[in-house]
Amino acid sequence: MHRWSELFIPTLREAPADAEVASHKFLVRAGYIRQLAAGIYSYLFLGNRSFNKIMAIVRQEMDKIGQEFYLPLLHPREIWEASGRWSLIGDNLFRLKDRKGADLALGFTAEEVMTSIALKELRSYKQLPQIWYQIAPKFRDEPRPKSGLLRVRQFMMKDSYSFDIDAAGLDVSYKKHYDTYCRIFDRCGLKYMVVEADSGAMGGKESHEFMVRTPAGEDQIVSCDGCNYAANMEKATSKLEAVEDLKVEGDGNPLEVHTPGQKTIEDVARFLGVSPKNKIKTLALMAEEPLSDVKDKKTGKTRSRAIVVLMRGDHQLNEAKLNGTLAQASRPMDEAEIKALFKSPAGYLGPIGIDWAKDLEKDATLPVLLVDKALEGRTNLIAGANKEDYHLKNLTPGKDFHATAYVDLRAVTAGEACPNCGNALRIDTAVEVGHIFKLGYRYSESMGARVLDKNGKEVTPIMGSYGIGIERILTAAVEQSNDENGFWLPASIAPFEIVVTPTNVKDQTLLSTAQEIGARLESAGFDVILDDRDERPGVKFKDADLVGIPFRITVGKKVTEGTVEVVLRSTREVRDVTIAAVVEYFQGALQAKA
Repeated sequence: MHRWSELFIPTLREAPADAEVASHKFLVRAGYIRQLAAGIYSYLFLGNRSFNKIMAIVRQEMDKIGQEFYLPLLHPREIWEASGRWSLIGDNLFRLKDRKGADLALGFTAEEVMTSIALKELRSYKQLPQIWYQIAPKFRDEPRPKSGLLRVRQFMMKDSYSFDIDAAGLDVSYKKHYDTYCRIFDRCGLKYMVVEADSGAMGGKESHEFMVRTPAGEDQIVSCDGCNYAANMEKATSKLEAVEDLKVEGDGNPLEVHTPGQKTIEDVARFLGVSPKNKIKTLALMAEEPLSDVKDKKTGKTRSRAIVVLMRGDHQLNEAKLNGTLAQASRPMDEAEIKALFKSPAGYLGPIGIDWAKDLEKDATLPVLLVDKALEGRTNLIAGANKEDYHLKNLTPGKDFHATAYVDLRAVTAGEACPNCGNALRIDTAVEVGHIFKLGYRYSESMGARVLDKNGKEVTPIMGSYGIGIERILTAAVEQSNDENGFWLPASIAPFEIVVTPTNVKDQTLLSTAQEIGARLESAGFDVILDDRDERPGVKFKDADLVGIPFRITVGKKVTEGTVEVVLRSTREVRDVTIAAVVEYFQGALQAKA
């Protein structure tokens, strides 16, 4: 049985000055973690016990569907170049050189490493499907580490990868992970949501995030209380109210109107006496896209391409949606680039008079015009005339200008109608604890993995990628269960389930009774710590409240009556339990323990 007096549990009365969120404050104060450098933490005794319990749950559930590997953390540049991510990920990838000058990277994720194994070892459909996973450190050169373990540069991650012969097989592997993740987070005691998500730098088509609502989160999720709809901001949609279009003026052709000095959406709408909903917002951007020639792809050569986005005047662009559409990042045009394309200063830009690309690939040298779906079917809109101090009325998409594509690029706002049931949507901040992706053929194709199908034909296996943040589970648990005195963890991931606290260790009766209770509980399979320190009861109670242990047994004066007090940390409910029945009590209270 563990004795508090013999352990290193450096609790603090005050939180570090830079701690902003509850999990950072309490994990430091409870002696779980200590900072070594910005975004780099040591996990002390209590923290490591919780991490080990979380990893045990993850491993037990993953072993039901996959096989555990142990992979290198040092990756050669070549495999990252083969996938195209050496340049795509940019500064987030830790890069270094060995003594011979060869470029290496610290493991960011392991798609490339797993795919390199697959391409060398998998030969036939008979070897598929495969699900391989690891639980290992990951490294990301986070530019602004903060919030304790929520934004760090080194962290522990469970990442798994599936290889299937076809899309139907991937659907099965994906569903296995979806169900496994639900079991993991249920066992870890998290209150979580599963939301449709954007695949980001991982690539792929279908993606879901497992999110825990908390003010400490940096992600935003859109959800509906009236149905099961939930998505992150990068994927969220809503049902817009109908907007009354303006009446046509003149002969119906684009009509130039003088708008001296009126540059912003609001100024122009006010000047013309219309709603911003009847205006077009023109966003001028540039994207660096890879050249299509194979040699150019290998050298990473790119070309600049103009990307113009049209939005409804009162809507905001969701940059993640745009980046997902373009499959690359973009930046605002500079003044010279604006004048070169529009022949006009900023503030008066519009879609008329420019030869737009009809096809993204076939018209590779022409500027791209992406029109948000909220403008599709609208008539008689107002936009800039590409002429200083002038705007145009009577603009109808599809008649007066033609989009390269109509795309959902709009950021959803709270209160808009749910796309499924029409109820008002809510937006919450949340922490991502898990993410699953249908990668498709991105890595297997680019890195040359091939297997023979049933007909002896060489085909590319299809992949999935699935991640869980081990620290994120702990921090999310702390964020959802804390008060001014500390936090409480679900028994399944707490460093100890029960702390036995004699109020006076100098009283031999109290101490021996506490030891006996602890020994009996430990023999029954419970994780128990005996607080045998020679401290005042108040000090012990404060520490017990602080460090996340869900149950406390107070061994005090009622021992003479054959009774102890059991305190449930989450509600502070106190129950008298007879010493003889204490094991049976916890077998009932913790019967759902994994």
